[in-house]
Order: sequence, then C-alpha cells, then structure tokens
Amino acid sequence: MSNMQVDSVLSQIRALQSQIKSPTVHSNIAGGAVAPQSVPGTKFADLMKSGLNAVNQSQLKADDLATSFQRGTPGVELADVMIEMQKANVSFRAVAEVRNRMVSAYQEIMNMQI
Repeated sequence: MSNMQVDSVLSQIRALQSQIKSPTVHSNIAGGAVAPQSVPGTKFADLMKSGLNAVNQSQLKADDLATSFQRGTPGVELADVMIEMQKANVSFRAVAEVRNRMVSAYQEIMNMQI
C-alpha cells in the first residue's frame, strides 16, 4: 500500500473511532448526517449468555419430557417429546453456527496485517 492509501485508511479508522466514542451524531459512508442512534443497555456478552441459557433450558426441557415419556407419565405424548427435541436440536445448531462464524471472524481479524 502506498502512503496515501495508508493515510486514507487511518483517517477512516479515526473517524469511526470518534463516532463510537460520541454516539450523539453518526455519519454514513457518503458523509451525510444520520439521526442519533440509541445504544442498547445490554452488552454483547450478556446477550450471548442469555442465548446460551435459553438453549440450555430448551435442551433440559426436552430431556425432562423424554424422561417423563419413558416413565409412562400420563399426558406426555410422543409427538410433544419429538417436537421439543427438534426445537432443542435446531437451537443448538444455531448456537454452533454462531460460534463457528465468530471463530471465523476472529481468525480473519488475527490474520489482518497492520
């Protein structure tokens, strides 16, 4: 990269940093002002933790329902057990995909040259 390109990239990074530090007015890529955006009160880690807890609860519910069905508990149908197990399976696959994408993004960032 030439010095001019490096300076251009550095100025863009600094502009993005200043936008992050002061969330009152954002500008889009074209340079026009955009309405202020509210910053959510939850952190990314809290969001991930609650998502993982929801997946865990789904799996525990499916497991409990399957155990109840195996014991012959009245009112527990096979269809309900299968539906809960599939819900737990789908939610687990979604979490695994999110994890895979996060690892991929991390690897891309780590392989970037500074």
